[in-house]
Amino acid sequence: MFYEVDIAGMKRNLKLFHVADDLQIAAFILYGDVEITQHAAKELLAKAPEFDIMLTSASKSIPLIYEMARQAGVNEYVVALKAQKVYMGEPLTADVNSITTLDKQKLFIGEDDAAKLKGKRVLIVDDVISTGESLRAMEKLVEKAGGNIVAKMAVLAEGDSYDRTDITVLGKLPLFNGAGEVIK
Repeated sequence: MFYEVDIAGMKRNLKLFHVADDLQIAAFILYGDVEITQHAAKELLAKAPEFDIMLTSASKSIPLIYEMARQAGVNEYVVALKAQKVYMGEPLTADVNSITTLDKQKLFIGEDDAAKLKGKRVLIVDDVISTGESLRAMEKLVEKAGGNIVAKMAVLAEGDSYDRTDITVLGKLPLFNGAGEVIK
């Protein structure tokens, strides 16, 4: 089963996947779709306030933040990783429990990336906001680094997240019951 989503005037058919017996989500995957990545980056930047640096979490939104940086003419952005790397020094960490990942995870940003956020106007970018857990983890990382969040943006918001007033999105993804019917 598929769901057709409208992303600021550009449409895509998204495959539905079970996350529970009675719940399905439409999977929005930026990987490999240059056209929608470029389009979404342009549309989000048009809605973005002034910022100094952008932050996202690994991994599906990395093509989006890269394209946003390219289009905005900025050379740096920060990616919060899901595993600690040796080059990070003493990283900042935040717990995250995502609807699309089975196990509890942590997000990490290294010392050098934390320094890039300190005292800066930070734009948090994601591909899809579902439960908001990844977003909360990124907010904690910015706080720990001493940055100032100027906006939180995503291509799509899923279910009730669409009604949040603290995020800017380009479109809505409903949730679906086990039979593939829209429930939210």
